[in-house]
Order: sequence, then structure tokens, then C-alpha cells
Amino acid sequence: MDIKPTVLIIEDEDAICNFISAILTSNGYQVVKAKTGKEGLSMFTSHVPDIILLDLGLPDIDGLEILKNIRQWSKTPVIVVSARGHEREKVAALDFGADDYIVKPFGTSELLARIRTAMRHSPQSAAA
Repeated sequence: MDIKPTVLIIEDEDAICNFISAILTSNGYQVVKAKTGKEGLSMFTSHVPDIILLDLGLPDIDGLEILKNIRQWSKTPVIVVSARGHEREKVAALDFGADDYIVKPFGTSELLARIRTAMRHSPQSAAA
């Protein structure tokens, strides 16, 4: 029996979240969804995902704060998926510990490739 990698999507826009979820599910991933930063942090601790897709523009907590929080105690790969495309925002997210940054809108193949790459480089995959 194959164990499906778990992806936590922290995204407040339903259409985008459902789109990403459908892509991932059809490509063999298990998906956990959160609409707020607070819910995302809770889901992260309870589901222990293999990778996180994190939007920066959340209704309650800025995505960079969530990233900083996660990096205090976890090396789980985090890919920022954001409409914020300015270089300074990308640099800030990467400096705070994001493994990658993808700007909306994005292609399905690119998203899947970035997930595969981040998981290949993660400490969890090295231990497996």
C-alpha cells in the first residue's frame, strides 16, 4: 500500500484552494485545507503534513508570520503561493525560511514540479 504524501494548503480563497486541491488529489497527494492562519497552524500540528502551500494574504495572520512560527520548530518544506509578486516580498519569504515561491496565476505542471523538488530536498525524505 502506497502512502500518499500529505499537503497542507493554507489559502483563504475557495476557488484557488479547490483548484490546487483537485490538482493534488488527482496526482496522488492527500490534501488538508485551512482558510486562516490560525487554522493552518492548528492543522499543521495535528496532521503533520509533508509539505505546506502557504498564501501570504490571509484574513487573520500574515503568511510571513506563519512561516516564522513554523520555522521556529520545523523544517517541513513550505512553498509560498501568493499574488504578491514584488521581488522584496519574494526575498523576505525566502529569507524567513520558505523553500520556494510561486506567483499566482501559475501552471499546474510548474506547481507539481516545485512540490516534487521541495519534497526531494526535505529532511523527511532524506530520512525515509
